Amino acid sequence: MDSGFYSAFTGLAARMQSLDLLANNLANVNTAGYKSEKEFYRSYTASLHNQGLSQVNQAINDYGLMGGARVDLTAGALQTTGNDTDLALDGSGFFVVNTKAGLRYTRNGTFQLNTQRQLVDGEGNLVQGPQGPIQVPSGKLNISADGTLSVDGAVLTQLKLVDFAPGTQLSPEGSSNFAVPANAQTIPVSGQVRQGMLEASNSDPVTGAVALISIQRNAEMMQRALSIFNTDFNQTAVQELPHV
Repeated sequence: MDSGFYSAFTGLAARMQSLDLLANNLANVNTAGYKSEKEFYRSYTASLHNQGLSQVNQAINDYGLMGGARVDLTAGALQTTGNDTDLALDGSGFFVVNTKAGLRYTRNGTFQLNTQRQLVDGEGNLVQGPQGPIQVPSGKLNISADGTLSVDGAVLTQLKLVDFAPGTQLSPEGSSNFAVPANAQTIPVSGQVRQGMLEASNSDPVTGAVALISIQRNAEMMQRALSIFNTDFNQTAVQELPHV
């Protein structure tokens, strides 16, 4: 009975974590450059420190836990906006912005000019070039496929674009920024800059909604199982306590 209670509890906890993850993906369906997160599970054997249990008991005490989430870097569709400061990366790579927490990496190219005519993201963070912030004088802004900025034909600077070696741990921050380890290895960027376009979120609302319903049903089953086990515990306590 104890094993069943713990199995149901860990199952419910894992599904509640999955619900939070799915809810965040659905909330960012319309966020440019958003990369959805996919949960993964791991096994935890409660009987690892009790070698005297039979194979049946070991199987009963093998619980499934949510091991974490991984970022799905699949590209979203490119959408034309016609705004000269809206940028998308067609291929791999990230734009670089300087936040209060330091340099961060993003696929969200919803940029604009602040009052000092510096290129910033939607939160006012400075978009980075090779030498730091990008100052844009008045005139017709053009941004080429390699990220070179020019105004009225005069070259200004180039966007700082980076990419990371496969397996690099990307830690999501906010809706579309990522942090990486200090020693993360960079690799050449293969993506090309598309001016006047944005990359849509890669979160599929239909798939997410179906998964949300499925996990909700599983969570309800775990809740019912916990209720049943709790009732059994109470009945056992009532029956056994008078004999203690």
